[in-house]
Amino acid sequence: MSEMIYERLDADAPIRQGDIFRNIPKIIDFSTDAMSVVDKDDQISIRSWEDLIAEEGFPGSVETIVAVEPVDAIVITQDCDLVRSPEITLCQIDTFQIVMKITPPTVAAKWMNLITKQCRMNQKWYYLPIAEEFGFTEKMAVDFQSVIRVGREDIEKMKSGHRIGRLNDLAIAHFRERVGEFFRRYPYDEWYPLTKEELEAYRKNKGDSEPFPWQ
Repeated sequence: MSEMIYERLDADAPIRQGDIFRNIPKIIDFSTDAMSVVDKDDQISIRSWEDLIAEEGFPGSVETIVAVEPVDAIVITQDCDLVRSPEITLCQIDTFQIVMKITPPTVAAKWMNLITKQCRMNQKWYYLPIAEEFGFTEKMAVDFQSVIRVGREDIEKMKSGHRIGRLNDLAIAHFRERVGEFFRRYPYDEWYPLTKEELEAYRKNKGDSEPFPWQ
């Protein structure tokens, strides 16, 4: 059954990109400058990562104590990798206000303008509308900058009790492009292929631009 842009799933349905999970563990407050390291005698000491890797005989892995919190998250791993990848990648879901760091509008026209305009300008998030039956009582957004990795076997065990639904076919097509846009991004100076003469014309029109060695 489809509701808004979401679909409910059978508990045993295979995991796919666009699946939405509740209470996924996310590591928080972790710092390489002050790690709570557990030694072989179960004693805890505060160490830095730099000190650890500088020690002679460092084994390459250590046990540490970390803080975790439960968050909503959505699968971004591609379907073709979900059956064999040892880890599944998800991105955190939070309220639109928190992800966008804005004061939300109070009227529909301003919401419409914000959502559609920002969709064109900002590739760091994906909008999720309210769906109270799925537990989204506020406008939500996927934060592509907040990435979580969970073992595939663990996420398989969690799907019956933690998966709340999936984006429908229309939404997943948009979501897939949105994920691709964000992770495909690269630095691009549009004037780099211009000749010296073309660059001079560009700078008169567009302002100062640092020339490359061949210009």
